[in-house]
Amino acid sequence: MSASRSETARALGPGADLLAALLDGMDAALCAFDADGVITHWNREAERILGWSAEEAVGRSGFTGWAVRSADADDVRQRLMAVMDTPGRQVHEFALLRKDGGRVLVRTQSAGVRGADGAPAGVYCAFSEVHAQIDLERSIALSEALFEDASWGVVLVDVDLRPAVVNAHAAQALGAARTSLLGRPLGELVVQGVEELEGALHHVLAEGAPRAPVELWVTLRTPEGERRRCWRSGFLRLASPLAEEPVPLGVGWLFRDVTDAKLAEQEADRMRFRVSQLHRAGGAAAECEDPMDAAATYLDFALAGFADHALVDLAEGGRLVRAAASPTGAPGPVARLAGAGIPVRYAAGHPALQAVERAGTVRASAASEAWATERQWPRDAAHALCTVLRSRGRTLGVVTFLRSASRPAFERPDTVYAESVAVRVAASVDLSLSPD
Repeated sequence: MSASRSETARALGPGADLLAALLDGMDAALCAFDADGVITHWNREAERILGWSAEEAVGRSGFTGWAVRSADADDVRQRLMAVMDTPGRQVHEFALLRKDGGRVLVRTQSAGVRGADGAPAGVYCAFSEVHAQIDLERSIALSEALFEDASWGVVLVDVDLRPAVVNAHAAQALGAARTSLLGRPLGELVVQGVEELEGALHHVLAEGAPRAPVELWVTLRTPEGERRRCWRSGFLRLASPLAEEPVPLGVGWLFRDVTDAKLAEQEADRMRFRVSQLHRAGGAAAECEDPMDAAATYLDFALAGFADHALVDLAEGGRLVRAAASPTGAPGPVARLAGAGIPVRYAAGHPALQAVERAGTVRASAASEAWATERQWPRDAAHALCTVLRSRGRTLGVVTFLRSASRPAFERPDTVYAESVAVRVAASVDLSLSPD
């Protein structure tokens, strides 16, 4: 150890050797100067950046004549040594010279070192290449922006699949405060779809991120009730950069709510299918010699993807008489009923009777286990849509579409489709009732 280095070591105290070992093992480039500006410490990272070994650097008077251009030497020395008399740290940028003659722009953080008597004893200086520092600052800025200003949800999930960090957008999507989400099992937030979400997270931890975004349908528990949402999600496996081998820290989960777009896409697909069914039904019905067979054909095509059962009740003498129906025990085509002519025993207020009275459409859903039986419908029926059959200004009867409990209730778009089918069925029924 040189005399200058010994003086600095004495100033730093008995921990100087330990300090030197620590400096040598750090990832940042570190060097130290004594009170006269002589280099006393030079670690391996400083050697990597500038190419000068510790044996070549320690003992030199500053950077003059070897690690800095002569035109910049006085300015660099003055700015570095000025920190010895200034409290706190100072940040500077210098253009230094590599051993091979190339220039490198470095950013330094310098602080004064004081001896046991409190007198200035030297300067400690950490430096890194500016582009590396900028990369680090960009990474930090990106991280902060993702967790504060991003317009999509960002959640860091630990290896136990519990949220560790949640940004504002994700908290809003999950319907809870950011801090209240931390450390909670995902199952407390997601009522349905949590298995798929956790399965995706497990896969990322074990195998890595999927190549394409994943669309996950989930049902959330919120103070306003349950909400069904579709999240287009991307996943990133997080590993520690400090370990010799990759150690999983968790998963970065980024998502956007695409529910409205997916519902619009589904509705467009449904509309295209229904228009296609009506077109195909028209072609098939045109080949039927019997108008009632044509009516049944329209209903057969309408049932596909729309309902489980269809019933046709015709108005005769102020009563409704069952004329055709789909099978109740197994799937099959709508067929005319043998021995038709016996009135159905609908009680007052029955949805089919209401549709006739209103000359419109009535929707209803089960309120009890006996709901379907009480209305003379198949026992598995849970949702009903009754729409009137009208042709040439007359009410000819009513057609009823039924869905089981595994299907959703009928909605307004379903009513429009059912009425379109009913117009065609009514025209065929009217033709069957007209005298030759």
